[in-house]
Amino acid sequence: MADTKATKRAPASSAPTTTVVTDRLGNTIKRAEQALIARKTQALRQFDLTVPQYSVLLLLSLFPGGMSAAQLARESMVTPQTMSTVLTNLEKHGLMEREPSQLHQKVIVNKLTKAGRAVLKKADKEALRVEDGLKAEFSAEELERFENYLERAIEKLGETR
Repeated sequence: MADTKATKRAPASSAPTTTVVTDRLGNTIKRAEQALIARKTQALRQFDLTVPQYSVLLLLSLFPGGMSAAQLARESMVTPQTMSTVLTNLEKHGLMEREPSQLHQKVIVNKLTKAGRAVLKKADKEALRVEDGLKAEFSAEELERFENYLERAIEKLGETR
């Protein structure tokens, strides 16, 4: 017997008409991620930052010795090509700088500039405001369970078979 909740049609005014599968967990997770990214994008726009650029600035702030583009790409879960574009734009705006690694001559290390730290400080307040607004929708118990469920999902999906 077919589940009547299996699909939900977009309003007739939508062009083209799409079907959204509502009982697929992956779809729900992706929609939540997209909503969070959209809200952060809106909050970071005033600093002329994208979410990936903000993420790189945040990572660089945690590693004062700097990070290579490959490290940043892995930590940010983007391709090396995407990271190259992100770094070029951040450098162009004076928010980070590149210098040769002291450990390996072929590695370029990316570091925050003073301007990058200043922008990050303001942008991080806005990003945290978005995250705190989401957290506020849950009781402390719900939030703990929610985070545990997500961690369990990450662990399960990270298993190799």
